[in-house]
Amino acid sequence: MSGPRTLYHMVRADFLERVRRYGFLLTLGLAVYLGYAIYAGQIGLQVGSYRGDQNSAWVGSEVGLVASMVLSLVGFYVIKNAIQRDRETRVGQVLASTPMSNTLYVLGKVLSNFAVLAAMVLILAFAAVLIQLLQGADAHIQLFALLSPILIFGLGTLAVTAALAVIFEVLPGLRGGLGNVLYVFVWIGLMVLGTTKATTAHYFADYGGLYTVLGQMQAQVHQLDPQSHSSRMFAGGAGPNPSTKIFLWSGVHWNSTLVISRFLWLAIAAGVTALAVILFDRFDPARTTWTKAKDSRPDDGPAGEALEKIRPEAAQRIATQLTALTTIAPGDAMRRRFFTLVVAELRLMLRGHPWWWYAVAAGLIIACLSAPLSAGRAGIILAVWLWPVLLWSQMGTREAQYLTRSLIFSAPRVFPRQLLAIWVAGVCVAALAGSGLGLHLLVAGDFAGLEAWTAGALFIPALALALGVWTESRKPFEALYTIWWYIGPVEHMSKLDFMGTTVGSSTPGLYLAGSAVLLIATCAWRRVRVAHA
Repeated sequence: MSGPRTLYHMVRADFLERVRRYGFLLTLGLAVYLGYAIYAGQIGLQVGSYRGDQNSAWVGSEVGLVASMVLSLVGFYVIKNAIQRDRETRVGQVLASTPMSNTLYVLGKVLSNFAVLAAMVLILAFAAVLIQLLQGADAHIQLFALLSPILIFGLGTLAVTAALAVIFEVLPGLRGGLGNVLYVFVWIGLMVLGTTKATTAHYFADYGGLYTVLGQMQAQVHQLDPQSHSSRMFAGGAGPNPSTKIFLWSGVHWNSTLVISRFLWLAIAAGVTALAVILFDRFDPARTTWTKAKDSRPDDGPAGEALEKIRPEAAQRIATQLTALTTIAPGDAMRRRFFTLVVAELRLMLRGHPWWWYAVAAGLIIACLSAPLSAGRAGIILAVWLWPVLLWSQMGTREAQYLTRSLIFSAPRVFPRQLLAIWVAGVCVAALAGSGLGLHLLVAGDFAGLEAWTAGALFIPALALALGVWTESRKPFEALYTIWWYIGPVEHMSKLDFMGTTVGSSTPGLYLAGSAVLLIATCAWRRVRVAHA
């Protein structure tokens, strides 16, 4: 019994350590907000022009799909730090010297990840009860119809998410920024496995449960209205196709095949966990492959171990150069020093990448120039401004990463010159990467498109700098930007399309104003930090 008891105490200690962090409060806040968004109609489920009566079955289906789809995406970034934290604090080396097996350690991390995500699901389950009571349409609560979609779809999907977070931390190349970006594509791939028809075979491919529920809803609506075929998920407000008709949704039909298919995803989570056990290096430097030199930088807050990634004298030399560049200088000399500071920040941002990285960037620039303007604006620019995400994510984090805050903050007039120099360097990266589309828009005389391009080039570095300074971590920007990139520009969602990929979804004024607000807020935060440094 020592093994299960050790596992229990390990999971319990890890979970309690996480709930004491501010990040867990933000996690619960996200769950509460999702519940409110469903109640307020900002997130909703719609089948063509129909929506369901607000009974237990309908509310449970809505909340269950939000839990399985949204939390499996956002929750990954909340929990992907369990093993990394042990590496940074040297706890891992201590655990490696104990008789604890790799299986016990990895399983404990998966279960603690699952416990954090399950807490979010339980918050949503409680919110579902409140939603039905407050909406007042049907006060009669049927617990099974209300909670079964939330628990079966939500917990099954999040078990896979918990296991994926661990295997991403186990694999050296996926521990940091690359893994943070890649997971969005993994999530998309898992979500599109299903189809819109809830047949026996499709049950097993439906990761989030969306197509299973929609397929059963469509079948029920088709009996009422044979002309209704379309469906849409996550309709915000009225939307382009507002629901005007109400139908009585009887709930998910839980047949044996559907239940077994959900257990299949639990088995997949167990398989991913077993693979993570095999690949786990037990914090042994001898088992680290050549990818260590290119491994991720710390992505869970400031970490002193990052100093091992560069020579201490090199870090101090860079900091000293930046400090000298921020000293007082009159007139033209001041402007020259600011320009030199921008160049220094740009060099720091671009250093350390292989030749093929620059070759891909150059290829994307040429593609924007040679492709039709519509293809460049609505398609190629998506890849162009995703490629440098790991460059932008380091903005505002280097002082914490390399422990040079005392050197930087002690320089005269460091505020706000250094922040502005970092932002200008980030804008240069965005402008260079997107120069192909920018030149194409200019030659074509598409000044509306050029305005949207400019707004995107200014907003992306402002967002990266703000999140870097506020959190002192690369992961928040890598996670938020990639998710936003998919929801806004890729899906051409109005007001969320910061790249202005289409005329209908372009709102450059919003993002120009957002860039200014982010810079002002970041400078204000940094002023407070400098004053207390």
